[in-house]
Amino acid sequence: MRHPLRLAIRDAERLLTAAGVDSPRVDAELLAAHVLGVERGTLVMVPLVDSSQVDELAGLVRRRAAREPLQHLTGTAAMGALDVLVGPGVFVPRPETELLLEWGLAALDGVTAPVVVDLCTGSGVLALAVAQARPDAVVHAVELDSSALAWARRNSDVRVSAGDTPIRLHHGDVTDRAVLSEMDGQVDLVLCNPPYVPEGTEVPPEVSTFDPAHAVFSGPDGLTVIRSVVSLAARLLRPGAPVAIEHDDTHGESVPALLRARRVLTDVRAHTDLAGRPRFATAVRATS
Repeated sequence: MRHPLRLAIRDAERLLTAAGVDSPRVDAELLAAHVLGVERGTLVMVPLVDSSQVDELAGLVRRRAAREPLQHLTGTAAMGALDVLVGPGVFVPRPETELLLEWGLAALDGVTAPVVVDLCTGSGVLALAVAQARPDAVVHAVELDSSALAWARRNSDVRVSAGDTPIRLHHGDVTDRAVLSEMDGQVDLVLCNPPYVPEGTEVPPEVSTFDPAHAVFSGPDGLTVIRSVVSLAARLLRPGAPVAIEHDDTHGESVPALLRARRVLTDVRAHTDLAGRPRFATAVRATS
């Protein structure tokens, strides 16, 4: 028996709204597109669906209503033109991080065969997005957590199979003063989306229940890892090369201040997201 897809999506939207999901209509449509194996924009071309597809959608909607991340249900997360595999044990990339990626790629304009380092890589999404956009780049990615690193390796293998330039994964701790010491002064761009939420901050169930806590929280002020990242970036960058660090929206003054405190870093700038909230900070390694 065939059923109207629009009714199934309407029912899904109603349930997700009642569950407090932020974007119930979008999530309902994305889950429907996932079940049908089509793009969200083409759902209007699918008026009727099978009972089995309605049941599958309803099952996913119930899980989403329980606040399981949408990306866990579809199995992927997007970053620019790239999709990566995600699931339990790895931080789900957020759309706002695309601003960090865009800034980093713009900073590489005119740099031939750049050396790029992605710190706290998680799923590998930033490193892989850079490698896809800049096939001439040598991209290194550092991750401490073994589970996240396994996801990054899996995603790297997928991208290599698709023809992208391989990235170089490192199992390392960004708070270790010796990490990547062999690359001191040789890096053209450092990117980092670290854990930065102050401990004790209330976060949505999708985060508190499903994202690894060590990938979200970072000390009482949220700056524990960022402090180490600033020092590491200052050591890795060649003169004239930039660093970009994503941070909590309460860090609009503190992270730029940490960057300014390093004498070798200059041209410190704060950047906001599309909603005008502080989102990341950048600096450049001084040339003299």
